[in-house]
Amino acid sequence: MNLDDLTRNSGEWLRGTGPESDIVMCSRIRLARNLADFPFSNRASRGEKTEIEGNFKSCLTTAGLDLSYFDVNNMTSLDRQFLVERQLVSRELANGEGARGVAIGPQENISIMVNEEDHLRIQVMLSGLSLHEVWDRINRLDDQLEEYLAYAYSAQLGYLTACPTNVGTGIRVGVMLHLPALVQTKQIDKVFRALQKINLAVRGLYGEGTQAFGDFYQISNQQTLGKSELELIRILTDVVPQVIQYERTARQVLMNERRQHLHDQVSRAYGVLKTAHTISSEETMLLLSSVRMGINLGLIDDLEIATVNELFIQTQPAYLQKIQGTELGVEERNVARASYLRTRLSNGRHVEPE
Repeated sequence: MNLDDLTRNSGEWLRGTGPESDIVMCSRIRLARNLADFPFSNRASRGEKTEIEGNFKSCLTTAGLDLSYFDVNNMTSLDRQFLVERQLVSRELANGEGARGVAIGPQENISIMVNEEDHLRIQVMLSGLSLHEVWDRINRLDDQLEEYLAYAYSAQLGYLTACPTNVGTGIRVGVMLHLPALVQTKQIDKVFRALQKINLAVRGLYGEGTQAFGDFYQISNQQTLGKSELELIRILTDVVPQVIQYERTARQVLMNERRQHLHDQVSRAYGVLKTAHTISSEETMLLLSSVRMGINLGLIDDLEIATVNELFIQTQPAYLQKIQGTELGVEERNVARASYLRTRLSNGRHVEPE
């Protein structure tokens, strides 16, 4: 696998086939792990980071894992941003220094970052609300790695991590949800305040410190120490269905009370995406959000959710520049984005509801 292969395929988590996938884009679990004989990444020397990377690459070979390793340190800034857009690396890894990289599975549902905040950040994500299946997969992967790597572990504290809030299990359990109706009915802040009261964090599409582009929100645990992995997963599996129900209720309110307005909004969004000759990333995300909801409410019947999910990623700046084979300025990207959308949506047919 190389980076160009990623431009021709979409990750499994974008296919929209998992449980509750009309609202839940994907479920994700991340494990923070460090090697016992090395300082944490923020204290490690360049030589130590190189040795950590070498140990991990040897582990991949010895364990026979079907993962492709990419050297992020020697990538162009465009390629690093491309991996951020694909949700395969964090902004911190992309913008870091020294030896660092990422191992990626063939379906993009596995990525392991090396020398981010921790030596290893192991991530598995699947389409829809699939937390228990994600846990089964990442737990097996973690066990495979631990056969060849000595993790930093304390019998009293659990797994040792660079950030104290991750000490213990080192787990971050998250679900990415599409919540446009709660935004439109102005109930989103109320829901978020309730989540924060039970120690759940709410972040944007690209994680901590990012905005909720396209009405996507990531809900995840903030606490790890003192709770088991299954306890933290249970909290999310108990809470997320309630948020899903709130969103479905809000969508039904929009259909019952503002049907004409909603229909017009979806129609305009779909029309602009199919005909625009220049369009920004922000406007694209907003319009795709309306179209995605419109598909799920039966206002559009010839466009697959998977296509819309892919377009959220494929209309981002780095992807457009990768497929063009050259760096583009903002206005050039806006033109390229509009052209790409027209091509992808050219066979679409908007169906009027009865």
